[in-house]
Amino acid sequence: MQKPDKAGGLPSIQATLKHLLQSQRSKENIKNLVRVNKDKGFDCPGCAWGDAKDGYFKFCENGAKAIAWESTEKTIDRQFFAQHAVSDLAKQSDYWLEYQGRLAEPMVYDRDSDHYQPISWSDAFGLIAKQLNALSDANQLELYTSGRASNEVSYLYQLFGRLFGTNNFPDCSNLCHEASGLALNQAIGVGKGTVTLADFDAADRIFVLGQNPGTNHPRMLNSLKKAAQRGAKIISFNNLKEVALEKFTSPQDPVAILTKSSTNISHLYLTPKLGGDMAILRGINKMILETHPDAIAKAFIEQNTTGFAEFVTQVKNTNWQDIIAQSGVDKDQIADAANLFLSGENVITCWAMGITQHKHSVATIREIVNLHLLTGQLGRPGAGLCPVRGHSNVQGNRTMGINENPPAALLNALEQRYHQSMPRQPGHNVHFALKALASGHSKILICLGGNIAAASPDTEFTQSALKNAQLTVQISTKLNRSHVTPGQQALILPCLGRTEIDKQKSGPQAVTVEDTFSMVHASIGRSEPISPQLRSETDIIANIAQATLTNKNIDWLAWRDDYRLIRKEISHVIEGFADFENQIKQPHGFHLSNSAAELNWRTDNKKANFLASQLPDLNTDKFVLQTLRAHDQYNTTIYGLNDRYRGIQNERDVIFINEKDMQALGFESGQQVDITSHWPDGKVRKVTGFKLYPYQIPCGNLAAYYPETNPLIPIDSFGEASYTPTSKWVEVSLHKSAEQSIRIKQ
Repeated sequence: MQKPDKAGGLPSIQATLKHLLQSQRSKENIKNLVRVNKDKGFDCPGCAWGDAKDGYFKFCENGAKAIAWESTEKTIDRQFFAQHAVSDLAKQSDYWLEYQGRLAEPMVYDRDSDHYQPISWSDAFGLIAKQLNALSDANQLELYTSGRASNEVSYLYQLFGRLFGTNNFPDCSNLCHEASGLALNQAIGVGKGTVTLADFDAADRIFVLGQNPGTNHPRMLNSLKKAAQRGAKIISFNNLKEVALEKFTSPQDPVAILTKSSTNISHLYLTPKLGGDMAILRGINKMILETHPDAIAKAFIEQNTTGFAEFVTQVKNTNWQDIIAQSGVDKDQIADAANLFLSGENVITCWAMGITQHKHSVATIREIVNLHLLTGQLGRPGAGLCPVRGHSNVQGNRTMGINENPPAALLNALEQRYHQSMPRQPGHNVHFALKALASGHSKILICLGGNIAAASPDTEFTQSALKNAQLTVQISTKLNRSHVTPGQQALILPCLGRTEIDKQKSGPQAVTVEDTFSMVHASIGRSEPISPQLRSETDIIANIAQATLTNKNIDWLAWRDDYRLIRKEISHVIEGFADFENQIKQPHGFHLSNSAAELNWRTDNKKANFLASQLPDLNTDKFVLQTLRAHDQYNTTIYGLNDRYRGIQNERDVIFINEKDMQALGFESGQQVDITSHWPDGKVRKVTGFKLYPYQIPCGNLAAYYPETNPLIPIDSFGEASYTPTSKWVEVSLHKSAEQSIRIKQ
């Protein structure tokens, strides 16, 4: 497969149609595509990008894949599990597992036979309650959350956990944007982005760092296309040359499709070395301080900030030689980026996991904030900070209280509402949850969606930790790696998908989600459930709580019967949700105000903080690998084996390398190599049989797909303060498969 010269277009339409047909429910899924991301429709189960108010179709290629993947005719029930032992299923690929279809009935793992067997819902809830109430310490429970969970079930989940007595709420944001929340809270007092989707129509400069929207947030490309067409300049920083950041044809623009026209996306495209984004940002700040002093927003800084003098000193003490060497970008290119930033009246800076999954990720994001504070690019239309969240409601989960270190204001509000004390001790994030399960300190893991076995680093350690649990509970739509990595006892509890009707005693229910721009809106499924045995996530959590908690002051099942009652509770406890029920009746929902966007700083000192760190030490004599997604993939869900935008067909065990590096090593395109990572603990971590493909990537850097390369990342390699896996900085050496080692030096 040849790498295309533009993203989108007719191939995107063809890929969408292929997945609709593969679902075997093409007619129903065409209806779903008309309903998705619309008022009185359902929220896409894919990314968290905001919903545009214009346009008839509001889905992207990968969103269509997510819908077709969820709304499939294929089902998995007792017959399937009778035919397949869990140890045999564990040998299958992640793609094969999820391709088998929707989970159709609750199942319990029988260790003696190594098979899942059917169990009634009431018996499943009774088993969970018995195990939970047998714990000697509430903190032996781990409550994991996926970003797919709605606001309603997230609220119930955190309330249940805290009434049980724990703040152990590891969630998927610990693995991706945790650094963003930490850095933004430290600097501006709120852990969310400060812009809305409408700001992209007012920005004349958009900086995109460490992000590949063509695969991970395709709807963002329409916003970038519109901005570029009206004259805004987009500046991209990405380690790989990604076609979607170069040229794009909207699949929903018939004129562009027929005329084969495309829009140039990036005005300037820089490819820093892995880990070098902070050095580029420091270089831009240094360029402004040294050569553009008139561009410094002196009045804004004086009125709104603190720490400016210390920041200036840190920048001045950073020499250009280090900036250029670490970034891999020359001074003239950094000057071009600085000039473009300064020539814009309104500037937005976006970033994703290419920034957050590093040891120094928090410091890098603070440097982004420093740039915006230095130039006053906050608090007005078209300007601000935009961490682009991955999963559809991962931000809403945190808003609802899915947080291992909850703010005192939340706990106070919960205590006032329910007249019970809440645990105050910080709980476990994903890193500490896996450590606790591995050591035996924690005994039970309940997963509200997601695929923790495949999403987490250090695959051998992670799977061992899960198997060590006394009980694992997976609330899921489809079979995945976590189901075939059971604890001593294990349950599979199948739940409704976003596309399906959620009918309770009071009638069909709506749930709500929050997008990356803090817009909250309703989601209502319209398709008949694939199995009569499915229950909603809200139903499942309410029943677990009702069966487990001895204090019956809360009628969990009444809340299950009518989600409006849950939203009433949220309106009393969570800031910004007053009159919740009426607010979601507005077309496109409502916006949660952002204090920093209003220049109201909720930091301890009531100021926005310049926070500068030294550049990290990135010296290495080895290759540095980043893990990433293929185009036929969303998070750990693999829809197919192609990566159209990078020219890969029908395979995933591939590794991208600069052609000069490949030639210097005496390797050839398509040759198989083994990859060994190198860490201070001395443990050998290796994956084998990966094909080499030359790609536009800096010398000394490599890229490969996850979860296949997760075994290379130790559980103890994480971002400073964030505990996010360092998936974008893995020091490795390559070996010819089954042959001698080749030492690599940049």
